[in-house]
Amino acid sequence: MIFACNKIHTREQLKRLQSLTLEQKIQATKVRIGEWYQHWDGKVYVSFSGGKDSTVLLHIARQCYPDIEAVFVDTGLEYPEIRQFVKQHDNVTILRPKMRFDEVIKKYGYPVISKDVSLIVYYAKHSNGKKQNYINDLKGLDPNGNDSDYNQKYEKFEYLLDAPFEVSHKCCLIMKENPLDQYGKSTGKNSMNATMAAESNRREKAWIKTGCNAFDSSKPFSKPLSFWTEQDVLQYLKITGLPYCSVYGDIVADNEGQEEFYQTEKHYHCTGCQRTGCMFCMFGVHLEPEPNRFQRMKITHPKQYDYCINELGLGKVLDYIHAKY
Repeated sequence: MIFACNKIHTREQLKRLQSLTLEQKIQATKVRIGEWYQHWDGKVYVSFSGGKDSTVLLHIARQCYPDIEAVFVDTGLEYPEIRQFVKQHDNVTILRPKMRFDEVIKKYGYPVISKDVSLIVYYAKHSNGKKQNYINDLKGLDPNGNDSDYNQKYEKFEYLLDAPFEVSHKCCLIMKENPLDQYGKSTGKNSMNATMAAESNRREKAWIKTGCNAFDSSKPFSKPLSFWTEQDVLQYLKITGLPYCSVYGDIVADNEGQEEFYQTEKHYHCTGCQRTGCMFCMFGVHLEPEPNRFQRMKITHPKQYDYCINELGLGKVLDYIHAKY
């Protein structure tokens, strides 16, 4: 049955799940939440970022189990509106990382381009054992030093090896993942998060490896919205009227009034922020149309903009990767 979790996961199965109606996806998500909750005898929580995706997950989870806990990691990098929104919810545990963002970038480096690229650049400069393999990745070569079609997607970022600043993927690990891991160990609880396979190739590959509920993983986790898309989340918020953080603005349809004529479904977007991860994260900013996240921050949050661009040195990094701000 498509609503139940399977032990074998394929790209075709994922596409089939992604093609379900929203009503069917809600039902399938509730099944996965129920399987996770029952497997761990209720010792579970929702990793709640305050963003629109985790807001939907928490709402559905509490329809199933009203007493389920939400856990928020206050990194100090969230939009102030996000932090206020989180505090409006009941039964939320707030965690804090052991290091601040300025300490992380000083010790390890800046998060740029993507998590994969930052990881490869970091280990190309700092790995003891497989340093040449990482360098080959950035040169578009395989481990033997031969041309590799697979690695060509990283080749254009070879210039980061000569950057006048350090590059690292460790920010998410230190500031978000570690506090949640430590909380899980101390409480015996296992997390549910709202990541979706459609967000990146990395997350699609992760789904194919584990599916929605990774019961047997070394770090068990559940992703009950894995087969949703951003449009599903926006449609859910629009239809239910569920409150969400004000930083997103309004949810409006691109083709309002035209869907019947063109026989298409409504396509929604937010009039404010399109994403609300860490304010100072530079992953993907080089691909964003203008105004990108930093250009919008300059207008909406000038105090935070000045701090990150000038005091934290993000301006020099954005200049180097040719991203406007």
